[in-house]
Amino acid sequence: MKPTDSELEILQVLWQIGPGTVRQVNERLAENKDVGYTTTLKLMQIMYEKGLLTRLEEARSHVYEANVSEEETQSTLLERFVDTAFRGSAGKLVMHALGNHKATPAELDEIRKLLDQIEKQP
Repeated sequence: MKPTDSELEILQVLWQIGPGTVRQVNERLAENKDVGYTTTLKLMQIMYEKGLLTRLEEARSHVYEANVSEEETQSTLLERFVDTAFRGSAGKLVMHALGNHKATPAELDEIRKLLDQIEKQP
């Protein structure tokens, strides 16, 4: 399931803070943009219905938790991005990213290590 941009922002907050109430999530979102509490509440209710979040009732508030992992979501979004923007070519993605971004020596070392690991695989 592909989350919308707004849903992804909520997931990122929950991945960072762990389980949280609508108020906690809304306060984090409001640090970077103008967002109303009721908008956050409605989005989180929709995400719960979609299965992106789980919900526990504690006292008078609901505590929400991401029901999808960050890694799983990143993989799904990246696969779709590579398929649609680069016609399935991971090589084109990497070449484009490295051509438009000055990689640090540490990043280049990580890339070399990853390439070495990939080449060793059968």
